[in-house]
Amino acid sequence: QVQLVESGGGLVQAGGSLRLSCAASGRIFGGSVMGWFHQAPGKEREFAAGIFWSNGRTDYAESVKDRFTISRDLGKRTVYLQVNSLKPEDTGVYYCAADVITPFVRRSADEYDYWGQGTQVTVSS
Repeated sequence: QVQLVESGGGLVQAGGSLRLSCAASGRIFGGSVMGWFHQAPGKEREFAAGIFWSNGRTDYAESVKDRFTISRDLGKRTVYLQVNSLKPEDTGVYYCAADVITPFVRRSADEYDYWGQGTQVTVSS
């Protein structure tokens, strides 16, 4: 079992920044990937970024790769998503997810085994 707890969301003006956190407990392995997904109002959950727990290798969706940075702190068992230059279309719930055993960063939400409760980000124009 894996438990994921997100925090760090909030209301921010366009152009602003936030740092989202995801505290993980349970069975996260070297071969695990931690992902961040964005769900805009009325839309499907979409992959934003992923990181390998062991070596820190990352992958990003094209739409965010110049503005978002994913990182992890092994000692704190926490994954972060630094979101910069926020746009109104970035509004939505951001979810942390764990793909427990995988050879690469997968972008489909269906591939992830565990999910957090989400943290709301609202970007005002």
